[in-house]
Amino acid sequence: MSRPELPSDISREDFERVRPMLEAARRKTRPRKHDLYDVFCAVLYFLDSGTAWRSLPPAFPPWRTVHEYFTQWTLARGDQAGLLERALTQAGKAALIASLHKRTGHGADAEGAAAAG
Repeated sequence: MSRPELPSDISREDFERVRPMLEAARRKTRPRKHDLYDVFCAVLYFLDSGTAWRSLPPAFPPWRTVHEYFTQWTLARGDQAGLLERALTQAGKAALIASLHKRTGHGADAEGAAAAG
């Protein structure tokens, strides 16, 4: 099923540059039901819009699915930038990293806010 294009989406070509790193984070259990491109674009929409998970547009995969991928992609891995942060940078969406830090409570922006508050 195709969905309408949203301003937060990236091109398929840009997504293909980050697909391998995102696929590597997945636990191999069963075949995917949803296009990983749509899942990634849903995460971009979530970060760009500031919406609640349950308010993702219905054209995206179910919010619980998107949230599960988001959780896997943002797991802390020592002092390294998280997988989603690296994918955002590589996909040309580095401007969303501040939103990611705010949503997860990780990173320099979140640490500065916690110290000020």
